[in-house]
Amino acid sequence: MTVLQQILIACPLVFLASFVDAVAGGGGLISLPAYYLTGMPAHLATGSNKFSSCIGTAFSTGRFLKNGSISPKVAAISAAFALTGSFGGARLALVLDDHVLRVSMLVLLPLAAVLILLGKKKEAPDVCTFGAISARRAVILSALIGVVLGLYDGFFGPGTGTFLIIAYTTLLGFDFKTACGNTKVVNLSSNLAAVITFIAAGKIDYAVAGPAAVCSIAGHWIGSGLAIKKGAKFIRPVMLFVLVLLFSKVTWDMLH
Repeated sequence: MTVLQQILIACPLVFLASFVDAVAGGGGLISLPAYYLTGMPAHLATGSNKFSSCIGTAFSTGRFLKNGSISPKVAAISAAFALTGSFGGARLALVLDDHVLRVSMLVLLPLAAVLILLGKKKEAPDVCTFGAISARRAVILSALIGVVLGLYDGFFGPGTGTFLIIAYTTLLGFDFKTACGNTKVVNLSSNLAAVITFIAAGKIDYAVAGPAAVCSIAGHWIGSGLAIKKGAKFIRPVMLFVLVLLFSKVTWDMLH
């Protein structure tokens, strides 16, 4: 397959993945298989995916930040603990079978969908009640969200951004828009760490990942703009789509 053919396959799918990721997380469920479709070896596909994803996430994070749709303290605490959790999860992945987690996901994913539908009152899904939480509780919950979902990300990974949004809305009372902004900060920090590792190892195909990064920027820019403008009425259905996609992937992997 020529480089041009690889670009023509990867770019549209990376754009779609980035749009979804900017709104509700879970874009890797689309973008990583896109790189595999180009015929890249697994390590190059993973590194290239992280590269384009990280660049796009930086733009959507900036847009949420500019709009004031990020809680800097919460996002920073979660990001720091997510990096620690991710390291622990990666270590666990080396010694434990992920079969039990995959089975658990088949139960947890429908529950997550219920939380999205019922977790924030339908009459006020974009009302932020974070201010009612004590500072001490906010710090503890921010750290727990970071370390637990960082652990999940390092061990298994798919859908981490979506689960972060659910955690921020249900546990800390954020509106969907701010929860989405906080999630972007956590995603960006973990992606940066991974990208630096892949760059150092020379595991990025820049000929394909470069053009795909441009598409990633476009997808993140458009997606974050719609999430900021429309809020829960737009974010919620996209999150449900991601959970259906993840449920389908886990089921497929279990059966094959």
